[in-house]
Amino acid sequence: MGSIPGRFFTAVLAIGVLTLTGCGTAALPEQRIADAERQSVLLTDHPDAVAALRDSSYRIGAAMLAADPEGNQVTSPVSALAALAMLRVGARTTTAAEMDSVLGLPAEHRDEAMNALLAAWAAHDGDPATVDGEEPPEEPLLHLANGLFPAEDLPLEAAFLEPLAQHYGTGVYPVDYRTGGALDGMNAWVNHHTGGRIEEVPIEPSERTRLNIINTVYFAAAWADPFDPQSTETGPFRTSSSLVQTPLMYTVMPLKYADGDGWQGVDLPYNNGFVMRLILPEEGTSPVLDEAALAQANKEMDDAGEGLVALTLPSWDHSYDLDLKEVLTTMGLEEAMGETPDFSGISADGLYVEGAAQSANITVAEKGTIAAAVTQISMAESGFAEPDVEITFDRPFLYQILHEDTGMPLFLGTVMDPGTQ
Repeated sequence: MGSIPGRFFTAVLAIGVLTLTGCGTAALPEQRIADAERQSVLLTDHPDAVAALRDSSYRIGAAMLAADPEGNQVTSPVSALAALAMLRVGARTTTAAEMDSVLGLPAEHRDEAMNALLAAWAAHDGDPATVDGEEPPEEPLLHLANGLFPAEDLPLEAAFLEPLAQHYGTGVYPVDYRTGGALDGMNAWVNHHTGGRIEEVPIEPSERTRLNIINTVYFAAAWADPFDPQSTETGPFRTSSSLVQTPLMYTVMPLKYADGDGWQGVDLPYNNGFVMRLILPEEGTSPVLDEAALAQANKEMDDAGEGLVALTLPSWDHSYDLDLKEVLTTMGLEEAMGETPDFSGISADGLYVEGAAQSANITVAEKGTIAAAVTQISMAESGFAEPDVEITFDRPFLYQILHEDTGMPLFLGTVMDPGTQ
């Protein structure tokens, strides 16, 4: 199937409308999709592909954690996987092969498996705006959204748009990157789908930006058995360099528990099938596990039995920004993140990834957890001519204003300090 011209695409496949409220904040863009209905797929339809995507998410997650082993991190492997899977829909030839190999994506039924996962999570969907930040909901709320923000005149391939609608439920919002409307619209969309926890996309459009692929994940849930605030006391927490005092929550309850080579772990449950898995390494070792160690710890925790656990856990409220393009390049996506990839399945205009980033935050306290993440893949057109020479006037220089026909200098001067008279 061929590409869809910009004007036809805007009129038929999607309409993006951006209005401004009286207080100057951008309202949520309106989106409409036609000619491609969401398909129904179950997790049991393609179990091997679903398992491969789970392994891929942990592979991506381990790489993201390794990028900053000393910092407070909060990342969303699921958000990154969803954005990369949408990008993979448009990859071709060696770029597609590289993404499959490096990320461990399933060879078959990748999009169908993502559809099944998204459908399973949709059973817990809700409106993030309804969540009280002080009172996480008893019934866990998990909200994911996928958005495509192409330039209004960018011709997109039908073979790219249709799978995104059929399997990812991706909203399409044509925007004008020459004005501030594109940034306002993306920010409003992210703000809406994260319940205001993330107000802006991590990457602002550049003069070359032609497309943004964005995923958001929002999670809010109360603990199945909340911590008693009366049991929270200030106590010591040993960082890598010092001993600090921090609020420590305490409880005694039956929990799934396991220990392995140099670690202990517990599953702290929310309601209805969600848990926070906590892995404590032995003293003096890093909590950042590589892919193999993370997989082994998860296997042992999955098989663990339940015991009565006295649990002391700090509360925390963290935000984190990650240069995902650097992480993915380090993983081995050199062609896909380089300047000459083959994303001809998206558009014939020759797009490359100019930036990839994730912003995330999490609040963990006595009553439960609220967390949000946005993953953004920003794509630019590679057809712009590169300059032959770069010159920066950042030191004293001479200038002339000449009459070309006679060569006479109408003005002649020097700039020694542009900030003084």
